[in-house]
Amino acid sequence: MSCGPVCTNLGLKPGQRLTVKGKIAPNAKSFVMNLGKDATLLGLHFNPRFDAHGDVNTIVCNSKKVEEWGAEHREAVFPFQKGGTAEITFSVNQNDVTVHLPGHQFTFPNRLNLSVFDYFDTQGDFTL
Repeated sequence: MSCGPVCTNLGLKPGQRLTVKGKIAPNAKSFVMNLGKDATLLGLHFNPRFDAHGDVNTIVCNSKKVEEWGAEHREAVFPFQKGGTAEITFSVNQNDVTVHLPGHQFTFPNRLNLSVFDYFDTQGDFTL
């Protein structure tokens, strides 16, 4: 999976949001956006899968503490198209992160109780 930009010292706190805009590759299999304290403590691993790891048109979310992944959360709504553009907004709340997608939103719990999200990266078939 190709790696995109990595941001550190983001300083995203409850009440703030991060909006990501970009293009999905025409032959996309999946892409990832990670939000957390650093690369080892991920409060939100956001992974839309067109056809990867046995999932088709499914968004898989998770959290990671060092090398230990939590329970996967799956969203059946899949508003992404290969070769299309996407705008995703992550709103940080006290106890969760709200993910705003075109025509849909959902929340993912802040399992690591992070007070600040300093780290963001993108990987896979998505270009900022």
